Amino acid sequence: MNKWTVVAILGAAQFVMVLDSTVMNVSISTVVADLDTSVNAMQAAITFYTLTMAALMLLGAKLGDVWGRLRAFVIGSVVYAIGSLTTALAPNITVLFLGWSIVEGMGAVLVIPAIAALVADNYEGRARISAYAVIGAVSGAAVAAGPLIGGYLTTYASWRYVFVGEVVIMAVVVFFARKIVDKHGAQRLRIDLLSVLLSAAGLIGVVFGMLQSKTWGWVIPLQTPEVNGVEIAPLGVSLTAWFILAGCVLLGLFFRRQRHLMEQGRPPLLDVTLFSITRLRSGLGSLMLQYTITAGIFFMVPVYLQMTLGLDALETGIRIFPLSISLILFSIVGTRLAAVWSPKRIVRIGQLVLVLASFVLLGSVDLELKSFLFAAGMFVAGAALGLLASQLGNVNMSSVGEEKSSEVGGMQGVFQNLGSSLGTALIGSVLITALATSFGAGVASSDLPAEVQGLVVEATAGGVEIVPAASVDELATEAGLSAEDAATLQRVYSESQVESLRVAFVALTALALLALLFSRGIPTEVLGRKPEEETSDTAAAAAGGDEGSSR
Repeated sequence: MNKWTVVAILGAAQFVMVLDSTVMNVSISTVVADLDTSVNAMQAAITFYTLTMAALMLLGAKLGDVWGRLRAFVIGSVVYAIGSLTTALAPNITVLFLGWSIVEGMGAVLVIPAIAALVADNYEGRARISAYAVIGAVSGAAVAAGPLIGGYLTTYASWRYVFVGEVVIMAVVVFFARKIVDKHGAQRLRIDLLSVLLSAAGLIGVVFGMLQSKTWGWVIPLQTPEVNGVEIAPLGVSLTAWFILAGCVLLGLFFRRQRHLMEQGRPPLLDVTLFSITRLRSGLGSLMLQYTITAGIFFMVPVYLQMTLGLDALETGIRIFPLSISLILFSIVGTRLAAVWSPKRIVRIGQLVLVLASFVLLGSVDLELKSFLFAAGMFVAGAALGLLASQLGNVNMSSVGEEKSSEVGGMQGVFQNLGSSLGTALIGSVLITALATSFGAGVASSDLPAEVQGLVVEATAGGVEIVPAASVDELATEAGLSAEDAATLQRVYSESQVESLRVAFVALTALALLALLFSRGIPTEVLGRKPEEETSDTAAAAAGGDEGSSR
């Protein structure tokens, strides 16, 4: 068997797992029309896919130890394929929600931790480092390819073929899974139910709060939920803050529970002492920020392209293409560089390039986003994210031995989902807040009649919804505004969308700068280098020094 057969099988599964997080970003409007549903319903489906994975990822990792990692991988792949088939055949949003958000999510929580563990079981030394780098590169490629695949199939065939393709890939993965070695097999472990409940509830609270921030507001309530006509905003504070606070409290109780179990000699759901490993903390923190920034870009740019410029799914994918191609290319470059450069060097370069890309993108913002500067900024951002994707999995998995690889794989899954949720929530909140502020100021400073300004202020008092700029003219005309006033209102709204995009890129730049703080503990040595190689390098250096002094 070729030594890269196993990583090819695991990489194919990883590609499908990550693909689902971006493939539908460019197809939401088409799915809404096809299933006769709403954008809010689709956002709920996407949200609960993330929630399912965040809530159950640690349990999935532990089940991999109980059942055996290969068995968990196969079971998860089958469950995921069933979910994908259900989604592909969905006649309505309810069935799509069940197949995509629930069943696929439950399959993913078994597959993702198992992939990391099975790489450790099947490779050693430099080969293991290379295998983890390949998995990281595949993840980056899937993120990049999602909008292109989704855009092409949605435009020329159907979004359903995306999920049919996932079924085929997972069937092939299951067929070849027998080539994968599982050194550990099933273990007799007792899973603590209270730990599962505390971790699931805590992660749901944090992730759901983040995702709802763009609707409810972070602290000051925006659109407050009502029960029997009573607004729910305890002490005048948004439910977002309460959900996140409750989630953090529950996670604190979860950590206390894990320490208590370990003191009693009972197996915890998560070995919390792993967080004392500096390398792992830095790797997970950097990974979370990487996914935060990636999710932010893949949210705000498609939203602007579709809702302001009115581009279709394929046109949106093409505009994102520079980022997609460079992310794939530099994932491969980063994998090759790992043989001679330390992870810290590559990660720091990636983070600094990401800061540069953020400034370039900020400077490129205009109404059409057709400039060379925007394309260059997207390409540079993709290069930075590709370098990060090629390294951070290596860093995390090399922090522990084989016996903890499944556990760390689950931790990676949790931090990825937290990062993605934070990116979507934070950038979404910034976009909507900036749009409301800019639109209000634009209307106030326009030459619209005072009564029209009053009507607009009243209509947008609860916030401004992101709608296609072209529809504002029609809505204004339907509201009884003159053609001239309607055109003015459309112009103000378009300018406000541009301004909100600019503010969102400022937030992206801040996140890129923040990421630099998380890479301090990344290893400075080349991972996977054999001791004899280091000894020979040292000897060669010493010999060179002796020779130089003898001269």
